Amino acid sequence: MKVLLAEDDRMIGENIQIALEGEGITVDWVRDGAAVEPALSATAYDALLLDLGLPHKDGIDVLRSLRGAGMLLPVLVLTARETVPERVLGLKAGADDYLVKPFDLEELIARLHALVRRARGGDPVYRNGSVSVNLDTRQVFVDESQVVLSSREWAVLDALLARPGAILSRAQLEEKLYGWSGEVESNAIEVYIHGLRKKLGQHFVVNVRGLGYMVEKTG
Repeated sequence: MKVLLAEDDRMIGENIQIALEGEGITVDWVRDGAAVEPALSATAYDALLLDLGLPHKDGIDVLRSLRGAGMLLPVLVLTARETVPERVLGLKAGADDYLVKPFDLEELIARLHALVRRARGGDPVYRNGSVSVNLDTRQVFVDESQVVLSSREWAVLDALLARPGAILSRAQLEEKLYGWSGEVESNAIEVYIHGLRKKLGQHFVVNVRGLGYMVEKTG
């Protein structure tokens, strides 16, 4: 999963980034409202974490612009504006969910996963032969035995399972794994794919020659 974080408070932003990246979620971080739309235009994200009290362009105005342009990206609002009318205003502007500061980081992560799962649709559990993957809990089983994936292996798997049957190129997978400050490692995708095949079976991730990788669409 890859998210855009729009938050001007340095301490809050750093804490969110550390917590999400610890869960294998890639985070790009902007600190003012005017930077949100250009970032969304340049990169495909799974969700937007949006503070309302942003400089240069208020979060409500950002929301209205995004929804007015027809963008359906899941948006989780993070704000210190705790009155009911202000929360209603954010929801009416197009927010999908709302967290009032201060909030628990575990709750933020849980709400983020729920938003992305609803946006993707379908069953949160993917099954293919002896392999089952719970996208909510990040649990992976092979023949009913739990398998432990590294955070990078999970990030690759999550990207592939977002669209079973769709081919993702190496560049698309790299975009999901690395934020703006991340240095792309040579052959990293191949290493993580190899790790997934070793743990989940050699044919679980399909290599479509010259195009990229995919997992089969089931059901």
